[in-house]
Amino acid sequence: MELIINGEKENVQAVTLLDVVTHYQLEKHLVVTEVDGEIIDRDNWPVTKVEEGMKIELVHFVGGG
Repeated sequence: MELIINGEKENVQAVTLLDVVTHYQLEKHLVVTEVDGEIIDRDNWPVTKVEEGMKIELVHFVGGG
C-alpha cells in the first residue's frame, strides 16, 4: 500500500499504525506518530487502521551528547 511517510511516498505492507512503526524497526517507546495531522497515542497504534494515501509522520527521538 502506498503511504506518505515523513513526506515521501513509500510502499509499506501494513494494516495498522503499529505495522508501520514495526516496518521501520523503530523503538516504540521513542516514537511519536501523527496521522493526517492528528497525534495518535501509542496505545491506539494496534487499532489505528492505515489506508492508501494516508500521511504519516514518524518522529524518533535519539539520545546523545
